[in-house]
Amino acid sequence: MIVILLRLLLLALIVFVLYSLVKYVLNPKRKLELAQEQKEYFLLDDRDNVRKNFLLTYKGVLFEGEKYLGTTDQAFEVVSIFMWTGSPSKLQGLSLSDFEFVEEKVREQYPHAALDWKSPVKELLLKSKKP
Repeated sequence: MIVILLRLLLLALIVFVLYSLVKYVLNPKRKLELAQEQKEYFLLDDRDNVRKNFLLTYKGVLFEGEKYLGTTDQAFEVVSIFMWTGSPSKLQGLSLSDFEFVEEKVREQYPHAALDWKSPVKELLLKSKKP
């Protein structure tokens, strides 16, 4: 009787460990952190939840975007996005084309949205648009 109980407990432990491992591997936050470490592009976003900010990593820099809902001609859509980074010191080495790439990727997800950057990226983009 005790042997059967120990076997069931061992089986339950194995199932729990496998479940935890699969949940860890498929966690989107882990994928975001991995992409940031490898300096790759990754977008973590819940498109169905407008109140939840999206996270984007590119070349090792983590950007956050705040979405605002509004009306378009046909429906309610995300019409405004404010983006910033929590660590401006990591922006060193990024060029104007990098920010254009990030804007392009965000516009693919939200084509009706006007994209605004917070400082210091905003100043860089304003300087580049001046003649």
